Amino acid sequence: MAYEQLLYDVDGGVATVTLNRPEQRNALSNQMLGELIDAVTSARDDDDVRAVVLTGAGDRVFCAGADLGGFAADAPLVEKHFSSDRFLEFFRLMPRLGKPSLCAANGHVLAGGMGLALSCDLVIAREGITFGTPEINVGAFPYMIMAIIYRNVPRKKVNEMMLLGERIGAEAAVEYGLANKVVPAAEFEAAVDDWAKRLASKSPVLMKLGHDAMYRQQDMALDDGLEYLRSQLSLTFSTEDIQEGVKAFFEKREPDWKGR
Repeated sequence: MAYEQLLYDVDGGVATVTLNRPEQRNALSNQMLGELIDAVTSARDDDDVRAVVLTGAGDRVFCAGADLGGFAADAPLVEKHFSSDRFLEFFRLMPRLGKPSLCAANGHVLAGGMGLALSCDLVIAREGITFGTPEINVGAFPYMIMAIIYRNVPRKKVNEMMLLGERIGAEAAVEYGLANKVVPAAEFEAAVDDWAKRLASKSPVLMKLGHDAMYRQQDMALDDGLEYLRSQLSLTFSTEDIQEGVKAFFEKREPDWKGR
């Protein structure tokens, strides 16, 4: 479908989804969330896509979170309640993508935008940007992303960010688990491209098995998790790609993945 508030492009096995409301700081309108869910679903279902990159248009703000105009809109409360379901749909979709995702945080990551970033498997931050949950400063609270943040960042730091509404720099974001690494602006696009291509170069069937296992095991009891992971290892042994990968390793060549 043609999108009005985001851009979608597939090249070299990488689907790039760009939030495209730079004049509104890429704020998440209900329409944008719907388009975002559709685009990511398309990437999930496209066999030619092996990795997904999420970024924002412009170079100032990756995403400023929910469009505050929607909070003040003259609409029934029940309508506002149901419209927020799209946040949940996106957060539930990302762990079930079956493909690796990378957030290219090319601008400030704020409020609900932090939920989008942390829903990705990896986050590369451009030097000079900040991360923050400023909702309390406008009389709100980061309810929709709270569960995502607590699963990525130490509890006391999350408490500090949410209760004080202050921002932290990109280097501190790496220290606390909000991002993987910080890259200077001049090197940012190359760094994102490098990781995206490396992710897309892996076996798609083994990436799906591993990606699914990463998320399914995290809330299991230890014994249940170990048994589940053993079953996934046995399933991996049944694939052609593990045979090809081991053979290519010993023959000192790049593997020719079949996706089976």
